[in-house]
Amino acid sequence: MAQYSIKELEHLSGIKAHTLRIWEQRYQLLQPKRTQTNIRYYDDADLKNLLNVALLYQDGYKISKIAQLPPDLVAQEVLKITGDEPGQEQLINQMIVAMVELDEVLFERVLSRAILQLGFSATVRSVIYPFLNKIGLLWQTGNITPAHEHFMSQLVRQKMLVAIDALPVVTKPDAPRVVLYLPEGEMHEISLMYVHYLLRSAGMYTLYLGQHLPLTDLAKAVQYFKPAFVYSVFTTPFLRTTVSDYLEEMNNTLPVKQILISGSLLHYFPVKELPAKVSFFKEIEELENWIQRNSALA
Repeated sequence: MAQYSIKELEHLSGIKAHTLRIWEQRYQLLQPKRTQTNIRYYDDADLKNLLNVALLYQDGYKISKIAQLPPDLVAQEVLKITGDEPGQEQLINQMIVAMVELDEVLFERVLSRAILQLGFSATVRSVIYPFLNKIGLLWQTGNITPAHEHFMSQLVRQKMLVAIDALPVVTKPDAPRVVLYLPEGEMHEISLMYVHYLLRSAGMYTLYLGQHLPLTDLAKAVQYFKPAFVYSVFTTPFLRTTVSDYLEEMNNTLPVKQILISGSLLHYFPVKELPAKVSFFKEIEELENWIQRNSALA
């Protein structure tokens, strides 16, 4: 069972820690436990109930009324207000609960429901990405184990594969060619797969090489496939070299028109120091605009 601080509950629920403390003192809405060293913490049950309380509160319910309800009735009230089409926050909260409980049936049901309701691209942008941002804090504090991460990633990955597989493979000789890969040590594939979906949707001819690929092998694939563009995501620090050296080596060894990169590792990298052929996209909207401009060539 995980142990959450009040700041973590704030991050996940969207309710300020100061407000949570007032609710705790005035309504006994939360019941913190204490470690052997007398540090206050909250457990999975507290988190799940608070996520439902937050949805009711944001919908206009008075906290004094919510506090009178046991957790099961709070959950029933949430179902009443969401009806057949749950909103973004409820979808995200349900995914968090499913991940904490390792509940594959619930996780699958929420993802499928979101895709049917919103469409695949909108689900990725308004549900999956915000969900990943929320649980990022839990990874940092150790409240999510590698088992939780693998469980969640694999189920999202399956949805990505289904969406990509539904698209035709582009083989037109004049279609822009793009190679997609992750460098050595980089295993977080969800963003790369989504960009693969966007590129193929736009009519580009893609070669997907996946995770943990040495630069020498990438160079061989580029030599054979002859793409105009290479795309990659950088989130994990390099073990054997610096980001600057790696990007410079890519720039010098890959005979392509443009190298496209994104990822949190590069958010604070000085753009003016990027090699000539390298373009960094901080936000997904920037990359989508690039795809729209260049897909006209297809």
